[in-house]
Amino acid sequence: MENRTARLTLLIDPKKKALFEKLCSDEDVTPSQKVRQLIREYIEENVGPNWREEVFGHEDEDS
Repeated sequence: MENRTARLTLLIDPKKKALFEKLCSDEDVTPSQKVRQLIREYIEENVGPNWREEVFGHEDEDS
């Protein structure tokens, strides 16, 4: 399980940001939740479904 968090700062076109926020709102998730989901999916696609064991040393229950 993740014990700490780290900040990820990125620059994005304001119009894309506004649209992203609208789409997240329509899906009833925060932009941070959606970005974390996208990152998890990207890692799983590139490392495999057992990446949590590799990173955390055990199966992470909280995806």
